[in-house]
Amino acid sequence: MALLDPDRLFPADERTRAVARALYETVRSLPVVSPHGHTDPRWFAENEAFPDPARLFVTPDHYIFRMLVSQGIPLADLGVPSADGTAVETDGRAIWRRFASHYHLFRGTPTRLWLDHSFQTLFDIDRRLSAETADFYYDRISERLAQEAYRPRALFERFDLEVIATTESALDNLAHHRTIRVSGWGGRVVTTYRPDAVVDPDFDGFADNLVRFGEITGCDTTRFTGYLDAHRVRRAFFREHGATATDHGHPTALTADLSRSEAEALYSRVRSGEASAADGEQFRAQMLTEMARLSLEDGMVMQIHAGSRRNHSDAVFAGFGRDKGFDIPQPTNYVAALKPLLDAVGLEPGLAIILFTLDETVYSRELAPLAGAYPCLKLGPPWWFFDSPEGMKRFREQVIETAGFYNTVGFNDDTRAFCSIPARHDVARRADCAYLAELVTTGRLAEDEAFEVAYDLAYRLAKEAYRL
Repeated sequence: MALLDPDRLFPADERTRAVARALYETVRSLPVVSPHGHTDPRWFAENEAFPDPARLFVTPDHYIFRMLVSQGIPLADLGVPSADGTAVETDGRAIWRRFASHYHLFRGTPTRLWLDHSFQTLFDIDRRLSAETADFYYDRISERLAQEAYRPRALFERFDLEVIATTESALDNLAHHRTIRVSGWGGRVVTTYRPDAVVDPDFDGFADNLVRFGEITGCDTTRFTGYLDAHRVRRAFFREHGATATDHGHPTALTADLSRSEAEALYSRVRSGEASAADGEQFRAQMLTEMARLSLEDGMVMQIHAGSRRNHSDAVFAGFGRDKGFDIPQPTNYVAALKPLLDAVGLEPGLAIILFTLDETVYSRELAPLAGAYPCLKLGPPWWFFDSPEGMKRFREQVIETAGFYNTVGFNDDTRAFCSIPARHDVARRADCAYLAELVTTGRLAEDEAFEVAYDLAYRLAKEAYRL
């Protein structure tokens, strides 16, 4: 019994389904461009075998463990490392059995699609995961992971990854990227500049991070001008390691354009630890505009991932740290929030900003009109909770009629789960082909144009938008 329906995600109507199939056949085997994500560069640097199925699929993937936690299974029982070293489950088979016995929780979710795609196409499994098949799965996957063909570099090539971008802190030494570069391996793995640790006053250890920022750049980060110079130095260092983009994970999209004296005074407050919550938000806002100006200097593409209330559970954050499934979407304003940045640099030639949202209500009201007017703005694909077939459909239906296809940037998978990358791109290609087929059969798009757009969405737009 195959785990995957060959016509999954295609329209039920036979005529439209036939068009979707034809479109999909032209893009299904295109190389994968993964311009933004969170895979670990150490995998590709060291090329060690993945340790076991649980630590490949369950422990690192917040899509999986947040669902299990929602049903009362503690993170510790899933092997998620604790923040203070408190003991957690380390038996991979026990973790896997626990996951398998609750696999029914993922029915109807995109996670189920991604997992079944990996199980069938990577590990040749044709029976459904359950408590009864848990050990069969564990043994089959473990056997394969021990083979050279399942090491990270081999999978990179098997997935036909043309390029993958990881994401590193502004304080990272990029040692793994240097190892990859000198190894002689031909896989293209680039980094992305993520400055949150030295931009967000609410980030753990912010004051110490600023000191470290000055030490590693040789810049005087006690002053705002020296602090901005430190960003210039680090951005150049990241570009030397292949970076073409920056990434900004702010809770809101607020921007500001303060005078230099106002910015200096604000920086002095946040650096000293005397800043109010309002100061912290104002500083993040100012830094989005400063980062846009730096992008004009060095040509890096700017990504704004706004709208997540990070670490919503204080208890989970204290016990297990960041990125443990308790980041929750919240309403986000873009029209008023982005105006200071856009007034300052929004019409400057060469600036490229990709906007993401976790607030779907702004697709047609705010984001599509903004991207449909400002030449610097492009819309990133449905992100995080909305990286799903229905999320992709809602995005296309609400955005394309105002912004068109060419003010969007194709697809990026934005994942930590390596084996899900080909599955996620396959879902995106199928969903886009289904949408295009509907346009064709309802007379809104010529069929020859649909084939061009399918190619652009699957491949060309991401390469161009991220300057890869």
